[in-house]
Amino acid sequence: MAPRWSRPDFRTALLPAALGLLLTAGLPARALVPYVYVPQRQELEAAGLGIAQAAARLLRLGQAKDAARLAALTVQLLPEDPRGWVLLAEAQLRSNQLEQAGTSLAKAKKLDPSNPGIWFAEGSLALRAGKPSEAIGLLEQGLKLDKRNAGAYFDLGNARILLGQSGQALAAFERASSLRKGFWEALNNQGLVLFEQGNKKAAISRWREVLKIKPDAAEPTLALAASLFAIGPENRSEAVELVGKALDTEPNYVLDSHQKDQLWGPKLRSSTAELFKLAELKPVVDRALANASPEGESSDEE
Repeated sequence: MAPRWSRPDFRTALLPAALGLLLTAGLPARALVPYVYVPQRQELEAAGLGIAQAAARLLRLGQAKDAARLAALTVQLLPEDPRGWVLLAEAQLRSNQLEQAGTSLAKAKKLDPSNPGIWFAEGSLALRAGKPSEAIGLLEQGLKLDKRNAGAYFDLGNARILLGQSGQALAAFERASSLRKGFWEALNNQGLVLFEQGNKKAAISRWREVLKIKPDAAEPTLALAASLFAIGPENRSEAVELVGKALDTEPNYVLDSHQKDQLWGPKLRSSTAELFKLAELKPVVDRALANASPEGESSDEE
């Protein structure tokens, strides 16, 4: 065992002298400051990317507001990374924070103007804001950079519908469904256009195809019912059955205003209104009216 020191501890003996020397040297006296660890840049970047991944997962799960809160942390940690701003904008867009989404997209575009995703997101924002012409310009600019983005073609089709450009809308939806397998929303909207063009059989074919992919989707179910009813009375029983299924899934489709918000044209809405007048559908329609939201909020379909 090592012997203990028998002589005085020089560190203790010299401490008063050292303090005196510091004070006489004119240095200011300081209170004890706790040690604070400052993360390195690499650690901040790793933390920011981890938070971004968590935000993206929440976004995929439909938890847009929570995703926006996490994405806001991401851009604080990585303010010069345009991906974080795009993620934040997407979360804000999906949670109806439209003004904030516009600000985030402007920041992202300043950092990375050649990113097609930013142009697409700005196009979606313009579409949501009721500016279809502006949306088309933004989407087409993005498509010059990425010609195979199915979602952009889908938004482009919706903008064309709003401007009454049915032929161009149909072409955009067909392009979207050709690029993404199982893109039932694009097939559904092809049916909307075809019905308004008077091609009911082709519209019916599209909606039956949709229901093979998404059997519980309310919109194509009700649209199919209305188109079958419009063709002739021999389809009445199937149409009635489909109405019950559609309105039990999503009662908001009983509202003409909700149908219009979903880009249903006047011919399809008129056919649906006539279908709803059937006596055997009165209990179904009344129940849907009681459960529908006047704001047209959808409970199950995104």
